[in-house]
Amino acid sequence: MGDPARKAALFDQLARVGKALGSGKRLELLDLLAQGERTVEALAQTCGLGTTTASAHLQTLKRAGLVATRRDGVRIHYRLAGSDVAEIYVRLRELAAAHLPDVTAARDAYLGPADVEAVTREELLRRVDAGAVTVVDVRPAEEYATGHIPAALSIPLAELPDRLAELPADLEVVAYCRGAYCVFSHEAVRLLAAHGRRARRLAEGMLEWRLADLPVETATG
Repeated sequence: MGDPARKAALFDQLARVGKALGSGKRLELLDLLAQGERTVEALAQTCGLGTTTASAHLQTLKRAGLVATRRDGVRIHYRLAGSDVAEIYVRLRELAAAHLPDVTAARDAYLGPADVEAVTREELLRRVDAGAVTVVDVRPAEEYATGHIPAALSIPLAELPDRLAELPADLEVVAYCRGAYCVFSHEAVRLLAAHGRRARRLAEGMLEWRLADLPVETATG
């Protein structure tokens, strides 16, 4: 029959991961770390948290085995413990969207109206091979440096209005950002369309691109 106490202890250990994931801010931190390694200070600033609060959330994730660290002088750098952590985050997101109507409402409120046309990864690869599209990475430059779609230009969203001249006028632009719930590509396409440019967004983003094991370049090649 098995020992009930040992069975309970086993399930309590499994629950450590669930407890660590049971925070919106910790999920947001995982979303950011899926883009690449970050310091505590950088994560805190991006998430709108104090450094102490961000550190506490990260320690919870570390105790659950979801993130790892390295020290560089006085700075602590965090990273995902493995690609399987990114996979479970994506599955959690999909599960929530499939079973909780509130998730869809919150997503639509954040990303805005469904006025931005999307392109699949497969179509984007075909059009890149044909030289028929300009790909623009609208994430912050440091995220681009840690890994981006080959041949993509780095034009962070905040810089896009002043850098439109860098985009060939005769090619469609496809913008992408962090992932399926990243607003940057939506805003980029709306801005480009307002300036008369043909533009679409990648249906997902860099997180899903990596998980699909598609080619990735870094700033150093």
